[in-house]
Amino acid sequence: MSVLLLVILHMLASLEQFMLSCGRGTGELCVQKLIMAVTGDETAATGDMPAYQIRTPTTTLPQGVVMAASPGTLHSPQQMAEEATRKRELRLLKNREAARECRRKKKEYVKCLENRVAVLENQNKTLIEELKALKDLYCHKAE
Repeated sequence: MSVLLLVILHMLASLEQFMLSCGRGTGELCVQKLIMAVTGDETAATGDMPAYQIRTPTTTLPQGVVMAASPGTLHSPQQMAEEATRKRELRLLKNREAARECRRKKKEYVKCLENRVAVLENQNKTLIEELKALKDLYCHKAE
């Protein structure tokens, strides 16, 4: 990404943040806050400095790193990528754990079904033998 694109993204994020913080009916105040955020100077909102002038950074940040308007709200592209990677790894870890738990429950369920089949087969066998014995008994009494 070019530095200009990063600055534009930073300005758009600042605009969005201040529009949300200002609410309705305070457009002029919101614009003044935005000017202060973009220029980094409180006198810009009063007209002492041309509005929306982008000042050169006073810090020695590596090229491509943009400072956020307020701490904790915006991050550099590298931090955003690291955060996305961290979130992805966390999501994958949770997914692995959920899949492991699902497989464990499925094995338990199948084992219960197999036990139930074995019990029902034994019960069926017992009932067939009982039926056969009753038929034999009935046939002997009828003779």
